[in-house]
Amino acid sequence: MSGKLKLWLLELRAPFFTASIVPVTLGAVIAWQRMGTFQWGYFLLTLVGGVLLHAGTNVANDYFDHLNRTDEINIEFVSPFTGGSRMVQEGLLTPREVITEALILFALGSLIGLYLTWARGPAVLLLGLIGLFSGFFYTAPPIYLAKWGIGEFFVGLNFGFLMTLGSYYVQTRSLAWEPVVAAIPVACLIAAVLWINEFQDAPADHAVGKDTLVVRLGRRRAVTGYIVLVATTYLSIILAVALRVISPFTLLALLTLPLAWKAIGVARLHYNDYQRLTPANATTIQIHMLTGLLLILGYILDKVI
Repeated sequence: MSGKLKLWLLELRAPFFTASIVPVTLGAVIAWQRMGTFQWGYFLLTLVGGVLLHAGTNVANDYFDHLNRTDEINIEFVSPFTGGSRMVQEGLLTPREVITEALILFALGSLIGLYLTWARGPAVLLLGLIGLFSGFFYTAPPIYLAKWGIGEFFVGLNFGFLMTLGSYYVQTRSLAWEPVVAAIPVACLIAAVLWINEFQDAPADHAVGKDTLVVRLGRRRAVTGYIVLVATTYLSIILAVALRVISPFTLLALLTLPLAWKAIGVARLHYNDYQRLTPANATTIQIHMLTGLLLILGYILDKVI
């Protein structure tokens, strides 16, 4: 493997692909549990397409964060959680190489989306266009969603609701409320991942006018927003099970509550210390991944039992 290819792969930030893998898998498993259908070919295409669009978003954000200089002036970043991949800042890739990579990834993901639209139905196109638009324009001008304090909403929408519902639709060729409701905890937690990662980036973001919600609230008050997102995760599971909207076996996801309590404690104590806050960054990612896997396991157990 050439050195340049290794750099391009590192630029993708693949460890964060769980943000795509979890909702796509959850949507497909719900379809299997409720409708008795699981088509491996379409599942794998949906998964690859989602990951490609996710990767394109990561890479494009690196490019545009270089242009607005937020990554250049960021001295409180903690890799790999905040501050981007640093490929441009360390001179390992040129800005042109980065944006070219992003466009290639978006193009490949879009081709898969177009095929799935033809094979499974028009809802794929609509959901995909929303994801493609908001992924690219998260930091790209002139729309620059993150600048207006709505980027967190679109991250939750894309990596929660759209991917879960889209995966369900590809399997069943129908839309339903259950995958939407089941995606609430996934959406809240991926938004929480972004939210807590914005704490270290806040000074640099503020300096260049990238006014995320953490910048707008200030780090002290933003802790409350983080707690609300995490609390909503578990309350939504309990309420949805009580209303018999999702499988009762999804209560397994409550097993991650101790991790959530730990992360909240770190955030409350160290919200203004970018180094000591790092355990909250790492733990929030773990909570997202493990809660998503337990939701998936809950549906699998429901089907088997």
